[in-house]
Amino acid sequence: MEPVRRAAEELVGKLPGVNTVSVVMTAHSDATTNEKAPPNLKIGRHPSGGNTVTQFPNIGRIIAIASGKGGVGKSTIAVNLAVSLARRGDRVGILDADIHGPSLPMMMGVTKKPVSPDGKMIRPLTAHGVTMMSIGLLLPAEEAVIWRGPMLMGALQQMLQQVEWGQLDTLVVDLPPGTGDVQLTLCQKFELSGAIIVCTPQQVALLDARRAIAMFKKLNINILGLVGNMTHSICSKCGHHNPTFGGKGLQQEAAANAIPLLGEIPFAPDIGISGDKGVPIILQDRPTASIIRSIAEQLD
Repeated sequence: MEPVRRAAEELVGKLPGVNTVSVVMTAHSDATTNEKAPPNLKIGRHPSGGNTVTQFPNIGRIIAIASGKGGVGKSTIAVNLAVSLARRGDRVGILDADIHGPSLPMMMGVTKKPVSPDGKMIRPLTAHGVTMMSIGLLLPAEEAVIWRGPMLMGALQQMLQQVEWGQLDTLVVDLPPGTGDVQLTLCQKFELSGAIIVCTPQQVALLDARRAIAMFKKLNINILGLVGNMTHSICSKCGHHNPTFGGKGLQQEAAANAIPLLGEIPFAPDIGISGDKGVPIILQDRPTASIIRSIAEQLD
């Protein structure tokens, strides 16, 4: 139907007074499944509801996984913590709130698109025992999301409220890096149980982590702890731990802010390889999996 859509766009664009045209096409229900395509959330609309705080009686707790800067492994930690909680029997969901850089579909090994039985609510997908939702499931993988703050805030609100999460013990929210609009919306418009800050021991990363910690404190959000990632390498011959960036910056940062250091995860190529393959490291018999399980247990 693309030629039809393009032709309609061209015709309307030629009408007097028309400056820009955007034609969106929808599809009828599939008679065999009686399901519609994902509802047109008008992804990126402005948020609604004013200053009202939304509560989810069917969700036990909402935990945000945050970082001051990108590239520290925040999404890796979020995915593995969610799967770890699910493997012990919890009902777990994970929301990819990194609208500009959604990585959840690849890391969870999911390519299928969600559906909507009624055209209003999206039915999320499940992978590795975890209910999941990401804007990356609704858009082509190569499509860039070029939105301003209000559209990001509206998209987060929609993916929380227009998704059939069902009964959950824990909803993990993988936030984008930084201290911007998405973080502010989550903290102010939804009842957040706590946040985990992911950071590497590098001083520039710790500097940004301090900003993230300060933001959550200003918004009166409980900080559950700090998780160190890529903190050290392990010698394959003798098992000696070699600090990746040197020093004890993570321990000192946790102590300075009176928050627990939940765990330190080594720099291990198999973690990244597992994420690329859509099989989280927590599902494998690796030393790093036990560290992540220990972090998950501390969230009780």
